[in-house]
Amino acid sequence: MTLPARQTLADEAALAAAAARLAELLRPGDALLLAGPLGAGKTRFVQALAAAMGCDDIVASPTYTLMHIHETKRGRLLHLDAYRLSGGDEYRDLGVEELAADAVVAVEWGERVAALHPDHLLLTLAFVAGNDTARELHLRPSGRRWASLVAAQPAAAP
Repeated sequence: MTLPARQTLADEAALAAAAARLAELLRPGDALLLAGPLGAGKTRFVQALAAAMGCDDIVASPTYTLMHIHETKRGRLLHLDAYRLSGGDEYRDLGVEELAADAVVAVEWGERVAALHPDHLLLTLAFVAGNDTARELHLRPSGRRWASLVAAQPAAAP
């Protein structure tokens, strides 16, 4: 299975479905970097991803705690927020490198720490003009693993 590089998500159900498709492909060591403006759905995407991975926890934004660790039926999920971090050193101080090998890492505002995850999938969520519920989802692979999993052609609108 490959993921479309670009798709329009009509509502939260479509966002959850996209997260579930991605969850099927995930394995320990994968890094997902989420980008987009405030309120675009980064946390909601991770909530749907965690649910698809079999997580029974309440998944909340890690804005103030910086990192949440969730146990799922498919392994550990590290949910981080890089918005308040001053840079790579502070990110490393969280112990992500030690934990990441055995977990899926999902980082909100992840573009800020992309250099620390050379093999990652950047997911950018954007608002759709004139539609309060729809979002554009753009996937940009970095590294060999993700290049083969993201299709070059955008998906047709649902």
